[in-house]
Amino acid sequence: MKRMLAAIAAVAFSAAAQAETYNLTMASSHPTVLPWVGQLSTLVVGESNKRLEAMGSEDRIEWTEAYGGSLYGFKDTLEAVGDGLTDAGWVGTLWEGSKMPLQNMTYFTPFVSDDLVATLKIMNELHREVPALQKAWDDQNVVFLGASGVETYHLLTNFPVNSLKDLEGRKILAPGPSANWIKHLGAVPVNGALPTYYNQIQTGVADGMVVILTGAFPNKHYEVAPYVTLVGIGAQMTGGLGINKDVWDGLSEDVKKALTELGEEYTVAHAEEVMARYDTFLSKLPEVGATVTTLPAEDIAAWADGLPNLAKDWSDANAGKGAQEALEAYMAKVRDAGLEPRIDWTQR
Repeated sequence: MKRMLAAIAAVAFSAAAQAETYNLTMASSHPTVLPWVGQLSTLVVGESNKRLEAMGSEDRIEWTEAYGGSLYGFKDTLEAVGDGLTDAGWVGTLWEGSKMPLQNMTYFTPFVSDDLVATLKIMNELHREVPALQKAWDDQNVVFLGASGVETYHLLTNFPVNSLKDLEGRKILAPGPSANWIKHLGAVPVNGALPTYYNQIQTGVADGMVVILTGAFPNKHYEVAPYVTLVGIGAQMTGGLGINKDVWDGLSEDVKKALTELGEEYTVAHAEEVMARYDTFLSKLPEVGATVTTLPAEDIAAWADGLPNLAKDWSDANAGKGAQEALEAYMAKVRDAGLEPRIDWTQR
């Protein structure tokens, strides 16, 4: 009996000795009011230890949370994670066209699909299946856990838009690769980000924005740009949840498994929340004084048909980085999912 008790005690001591508590920071340049940030807190941080417990693991994570730009700004999300300013956080790849061009693929393939959930599931699959996509994160010392994105883009302006001609010469906020969507319309793209748009419109830096309603409504952009013109440029991958690779390599297999699962769930959970908010905000816009119209179908068609071959230009510019393989795989998955793209960018 004494031997049995001693053996049990030894096993218990061994398990306790192997249990680890990891002190990790989760951060973002944007506030938790936005779904792709809020779900970092409510799902990934909030559920990680519950997930570990359910797995039977003794490991735990002690989280420190820092959102809303308290540690770094929107231009530094990739470096913040890769350099270890934060252990984990949201990385905005839409501002990383040179370092992570493949992650910007959807921005060079507009008018494909408004289905955000399906689009991001495809992007997660591509990261597992196309080595070049995963390598882009590895090269920045970041481990990719799950894609983030936004619903389809529309126009918010301080002037009415009844046709494409109304955009000629107008200064329109369109950060990063989204600038390519409006150049052929004669509009002048202006750089910025959701937290800066209100002031930029108010001070005359810009006349309007190509924007997502889930970002525009909470930031009250309709106060300075009350004309909302529905276009439907397509859902986009904007980045994703990443964790510093050096930190990742030091985690136990249990913690890695839990975070990997939560990364996949994060993609779907925030995408579903985005779409629910989109529907709610769209219905509320008239209540807050916005004028909501839909761009005429012929103008939407002209917008899409008049676009240069953005995907080819992007693929050619990144020929040595696996862009063509990623593009072909992406459009194949879009077709297989029955998403019926307005433009098949492999057929242009």
